[in-house]
Amino acid sequence: MNPVVKDTIDHCRKLGLRRTKALEELIATLLEADRPMTLAELAASDRLADQCDKATVFRLLQRLASHGLVRRLGLHERAAYFTLLVPGKHNDYLICTTCGRIEAIQAPCPVHQLEAEIREKTGYRNLYHELEFFGVCPACA
Repeated sequence: MNPVVKDTIDHCRKLGLRRTKALEELIATLLEADRPMTLAELAASDRLADQCDKATVFRLLQRLASHGLVRRLGLHERAAYFTLLVPGKHNDYLICTTCGRIEAIQAPCPVHQLEAEIREKTGYRNLYHELEFFGVCPACA
């Protein structure tokens, strides 16, 4: 088992979530994905299609999101996309307002310095941010 999957499962157990095969496969699928995925994509994935139904995947995503382990992305009127939050790994995203396409920004995050400054000045702990830019992608322009 991938060490990040194992660490995430261990963290889930500490939060009171039951360790199930479906949970393991969902975490592995999100970790291996090169981009955020929709509920439909996750439920139809090779790892999950034979493990559980779409409703189970949805419930697991909701539990993981409520514990801050999964990030929900997307436009409100479009399908939601989900990505695993991995400690030490940070992604900001571009979201097309026309087609809903989501892609990670391949540039250094300009907010990290501001985050450190805010943490120092306010005393907040476990401070983090989620940055999303919205616009029209080249294919839709």
